[in-house]
Amino acid sequence: QVRLVESGGGLVQPGGSLRLSCAASGTIFSINAMGWSRQAPGKQRESVATITSGGTTTYRDSVKGRFTISRDNAKNTVYLQMNSLKPEDTAVYYCNARGTYLSGTAFGSWGRGTQVTVSS
Repeated sequence: QVRLVESGGGLVQPGGSLRLSCAASGTIFSINAMGWSRQAPGKQRESVATITSGGTTTYRDSVKGRFTISRDNAKNTVYLQMNSLKPEDTAVYYCNARGTYLSGTAFGSWGRGTQVTVSS
């Protein structure tokens, strides 16, 4: 089983910054892709950013130029640097990962989420 643990959420004023971290642990052979999604109250979960093991990144349009996703493959950790935060960025942010167990079986896992609130 793969466990994903997020950290770094909190309350920040509009225009401020936060850095989220997510560490994966377990019987992992490799992680192909890691990413962040978010879910605001009353809304569906949406993908925010993804990064492959090779470093290829994708972002939803509303965060381009403000958010940066990165990863440390040696630590099985993914980060989300969020700058110029807006109230509409308020949501629970979830980490996710897809990869392969040591047994060769594929996995897809989600973290439990961390709250990000942007408010004055």
